[in-house]
Amino acid sequence: MRQIRNASDTTCKQILRDEECFADLCNYAFFQGRQVIKPEELVSRENDLSTLIGNVDDPTEIKRYRDVVRKASIHGDYVIIGVEHQSTFDKNMIFRILNYDATTYINQVESKKEVHPVGSFVFYTGDKKWNTPLELNDYFDIPEELKAYINEWKFIFVDVKEIDTSKIKDEQTRYFIEAIQEMYKGNFEGLHRRIKMNRDNFIYAAIITGSLDLIRDLPEGDEIDMCEGMERMAEGFRNEGRKEGEKREKKTVLSLLKVKLGNVSNQLEQAIQNSSIEKLNTLTLSIFDITNEDDVLKIIN
Repeated sequence: MRQIRNASDTTCKQILRDEECFADLCNYAFFQGRQVIKPEELVSRENDLSTLIGNVDDPTEIKRYRDVVRKASIHGDYVIIGVEHQSTFDKNMIFRILNYDATTYINQVESKKEVHPVGSFVFYTGDKKWNTPLELNDYFDIPEELKAYINEWKFIFVDVKEIDTSKIKDEQTRYFIEAIQEMYKGNFEGLHRRIKMNRDNFIYAAIITGSLDLIRDLPEGDEIDMCEGMERMAEGFRNEGRKEGEKREKKTVLSLLKVKLGNVSNQLEQAIQNSSIEKLNTLTLSIFDITNEDDVLKIIN
């Protein structure tokens, strides 16, 4: 599970470094799809948010790294935008965002340069519904009398499964998100439009959804036909389903034989595992006529 999560995180960071994708997701998160942030006006920022704490003579360095950080121009004014990718739940996400944003402000102030506002959002690509607080006040049971005096902090949350792709301008980003959505639904034949998708993005979508092992002989080239790609994944899914069906069938036959014969030798069990579904079906129909292991071997050999 950790390897899958790390692969998903690395993949999403790669995707988010694309200016078109980053701008589209920012516009979706902050402006409901209105094209306010332009890809060509993005400036890369260091994601190292290290700070020093403790005694002045012996300070301790605290390392913090945001996934992707950009400085964006909005009508001539600059804002620093940080995106955190999550593929799993983090009940302390609100504190992480608070820490990241506060540290960004502190570093700007201490650099004695112009201080820009900071905006953050979480891009969630997990298969389950997010179930942890998006606001600081939701994390605690705060007495009603105190609520007005507790500073609020919240973060913008974007769930890839719930994105309205009609509000995504960049074509390849839209196809990438739609592929993830269809993969999570198990609707591998759901994209019937003949569209050309960046091949790497299709593979990234498969990595994020844990579906990479379902891709069979993906065609070479920079682009693939989305419908063809999903059909190949559907075939992989059907093959996986057949394999699972075979496992269940063999397990059932072995259970019946143990009931019928009282015991099954390792040799016979191995023979069952190597048998075809057709022979196992024949064996199942003849189960009441079997009196020993030789009867079984005659049927499946």
